[in-house]
Amino acid sequence: MKHIIAHDLSVEIAASTFAALGSEQRLAVLRTLVRAGPVGLTIGTLGERAGVTGSTLTHHMKILAQAGLVTQTKQGRSIICAAVAYDQVRALSNFLLNECCADSDQPGHRHG
Repeated sequence: MKHIIAHDLSVEIAASTFAALGSEQRLAVLRTLVRAGPVGLTIGTLGERAGVTGSTLTHHMKILAQAGLVTQTKQGRSIICAAVAYDQVRALSNFLLNECCADSDQPGHRHG
């Protein structure tokens, strides 16, 4: 998935990315990686911290990677996972907030 800015975000891309985050476990994995910063975590450490391990973690990482939210790179015998799409997550938030109260008849209630 290409990186986009909020005003270029289509409903289809937003829905697809929100769907990737539509699991408590995937959201926990992404939050854990965001907390770890750009250095990322080994797959084992990620699993321990997020409370998701084994094939379930592999499945969730695949979905998050397909959405362009995380990466996995091999370093020696380890797999390093990292959150990479901070701008993408920000664009998702802005996708919702930029339209906030657009049809409201009450002035001053815009958040975008």
